[in-house]
Amino acid sequence: MQEMLEYIVKNLVSDPDAVEIEVKDQGKGKYFNVKVAKKDLGNVIGRGGNIANAIRTVVKSVGNGKERLVIKFDEK
Repeated sequence: MQEMLEYIVKNLVSDPDAVEIEVKDQGKGKYFNVKVAKKDLGNVIGRGGNIANAIRTVVKSVGNGKERLVIKFDEK
């Protein structure tokens, strides 16, 4: 899941080297904190959060469905 999330985000931003993903296991799920350059944050979130929600949907569809996944987008 992390590899796919990283692939998607790096293809959306203009500075793919600045993408960092922190993963934390929290009980029944995983917490992903995606950090991108300040100028690229809008590209990843999208108008009204549409792109961010689409990313969450794709990543959750790859998961086993039993884990809770939280994906947060932040700037470096």
